[in-house]
Amino acid sequence: MENTTIETKLKTPIIFVSILIPVAVALLFSIRLKDFGIIIEPLSFLPPIYASINALTALLLIAGVLSIKNKNKALHQKLMTSAIACSVVFLVMYVAYHMSAEATIFGDINHNGVLEIAEKNSVSSLRIIYLLLLISHISLSIIIIPFVLFTYSRALSEDFIRHKKLARITFPMWLYVAVTGVIVYLMISPYYAN
Repeated sequence: MENTTIETKLKTPIIFVSILIPVAVALLFSIRLKDFGIIIEPLSFLPPIYASINALTALLLIAGVLSIKNKNKALHQKLMTSAIACSVVFLVMYVAYHMSAEATIFGDINHNGVLEIAEKNSVSSLRIIYLLLLISHISLSIIIIPFVLFTYSRALSEDFIRHKKLARITFPMWLYVAVTGVIVYLMISPYYAN
């Protein structure tokens, strides 16, 4: 019974955080520091770092699954906790970058903030692939929050049967978000203004 109360106690905070994070990110995304008289150079060094953190998250997730398949529960817990920490660090860097920089447009070769017809034609269907990846990545990054938190809370509750059941859904979604984060970065990086 003690184990169930841990998850029960965390249910409301998990739901609150799962709503708060996307709302806060959406609000912060609309804020540019320069609009408040805070003039700083765009934090252009951050995108390759947070893309690397996404790659590290993917590796931690895979290593975490392999460790639990090898019955190494302690290593599994450390790896999955590290994956959550990486996701938090990613989110902070991602928001910080976007608060300091103008939006980057896929295909904007001359970096003028406008996708001209010639630029659009030069990237053609690759832009559609990019947008589909980006939309699925963003959508799942919102959906995954409660999945990760409830999966983790079930482990903390030592409700390993329910943990494993939910983890089978959480893992592929989280891995997809981490991997597509890297792919999206690699696709958009040529269009970042220097």
